[in-house]
Amino acid sequence: MDFDETMMRRALGLARRAWGATHPNPMVGAVLVEDGAVVAEGWHGRDGGPHAERVALAALGRRPVAGATLYVTLEPCSTRGRTGACCDLIREAGIARVVIGATDPNPAHAGRAIGLLRSAGVEVRLGVCSEECADLNLIFNHWITTGLPLLAGKIATTRDGFSIPPPGASRWITGEVARADAHRWRRLFPGILVGAATLQADDPALTRRWTADGVDREECGRRFVLDPLLTTAVGEESAWPRLYTDRWRERTTVVATPAADPHLRVRLEAAGVTVWEQETTRGVTGWGSFAQRCAAEGVTGVLIEGGSAVLNDASAAGALGYGFWYEAGFTGNLAWGGKVESWHLSTDTGVWLGEDQLRRGRILT
Repeated sequence: MDFDETMMRRALGLARRAWGATHPNPMVGAVLVEDGAVVAEGWHGRDGGPHAERVALAALGRRPVAGATLYVTLEPCSTRGRTGACCDLIREAGIARVVIGATDPNPAHAGRAIGLLRSAGVEVRLGVCSEECADLNLIFNHWITTGLPLLAGKIATTRDGFSIPPPGASRWITGEVARADAHRWRRLFPGILVGAATLQADDPALTRRWTADGVDREECGRRFVLDPLLTTAVGEESAWPRLYTDRWRERTTVVATPAADPHLRVRLEAAGVTVWEQETTRGVTGWGSFAQRCAAEGVTGVLIEGGSAVLNDASAAGALGYGFWYEAGFTGNLAWGGKVESWHLSTDTGVWLGEDQLRRGRILT
């Protein structure tokens, strides 16, 4: 591994400190090096906050020495938005060399900062850890090029593709390591979606749970339920799923159709739950309507966690842009129902998580 790659991987680690916190912006990390030594670093922490390059230069607190190199995971911005153009800042700081991981995915801006920097006499190197840097912002890349949220499917199955354990068995198919990894991806996506059957069967919390510095943490993004007839809201409120009654219920949205009982909608909304109405929740039309509504509200990505009927319908409609497939190891729990149609992913490689394996990538049609 050469020095440039080492520094870029350090910048990637910095960018990941804002995992899931920068939407609709990308995660970006920056490292400033003088005479072979790291002198400052930074990352973009939130939407509207200073960009990584600006944070690193502010941390330095002085003008960089001659010959300084800046490593940044994403091509610096070239337009003067809320925080000013970073390529202008780099030129004004007198930085001699910039190493860029991924180019700007926005077709209107891609390569522009590179040209501006080179025309100002700054040496620019491209392509260092480019795949990892692009993968870091898979949601942003889709959003900025399509104007629509990335709808990603997530499923845990046995090796023969089943996802529902038999009655009386553990509800978990995969082990603890794989389940912790799934929560990591939940943290990345602004929204999570399940169907009515999954909500009624499992009563999931759909929160993000993890441990940091020995402290158990939990947070909640947008939670979506596909329930065309609002069947999950029938009965006494004391028997409702937790998504409709917990402290995060105002972050729950139920997607229904005009055929749903209007009185059920009134009850849900009175409890603080949002109800979206669209002509259908299935097929190309249903998923298209859902994506458009999410886009209108600035939801850049939704992780669809099931059940199998919802995932199969989204897949058949061509709505899924990405897939996370957890396969249980040979010693995993058995499953007999919820057969999921095979996804053709952009990569055949997987990562082992304990005894289980995760394969992920763009879903190819």
